[in-house]
Amino acid sequence: MRLEAISWERLTDALAERIAGTKAADGSPWLRVAVDGAPAAEPGVLARRVGDALRVLGHEALVLDAGGFLRPASLRYEFGREDPDAYYDTWLDTGALWREVFGPLEPGGDGRVLPDLWDPATDRATRSPYVQLPPGAVVLLHGPLLLGRWFPFDLAVHLRLSAAALARRTPEQDRWTLPAFARYEDEADPAEAADVLVRLDDPRRPAWRPGSP
Repeated sequence: MRLEAISWERLTDALAERIAGTKAADGSPWLRVAVDGAPAAEPGVLARRVGDALRVLGHEALVLDAGGFLRPASLRYEFGREDPDAYYDTWLDTGALWREVFGPLEPGGDGRVLPDLWDPATDRATRSPYVQLPPGAVVLLHGPLLLGRWFPFDLAVHLRLSAAALARRTPEQDRWTLPAFARYEDEADPAEAADVLVRLDDPRRPAWRPGSP
């Protein structure tokens, strides 16, 4: 797999420009972008940087954390607090994301999305207000295990860590999730599924495969 070295600044600008020049395949007036990566890869950091760069280019951008759409603890921990298969299969409330984010951004939708639904720390509804997005706005959804779920992303960025780097950078209390990411590699093949691949084994020296525009 041939990758090119790139700085964080150039990567941010290149992604923002790529997104700004992208049109939704289904004709939607809004763009839906994934920044997919394990927590150790910090996908939210890149998503926020790209959101800022898009605003400079004149595009409204809403950055959403998939962690705001987890299921309640009673459902997440049905098979125990450290079950990697449950983490992979059932922690993310995909139905809520379809209902509150992707559905309103379909062609003919009203562009009114909910930025988050559930706070996993308090295990309570967030009660955040809806956000009305104008045509041309971009939603950047960041989080782990986002690909292979049939979400209608117009562009998907995957932040890749080798198995060794992922294990090294995952805190001890979260290492029980590692089998879920190994399964993700096998079943979803995110490096190939993504439009843009960014390797972050050394976070100081990212490398990327930009893919075809």
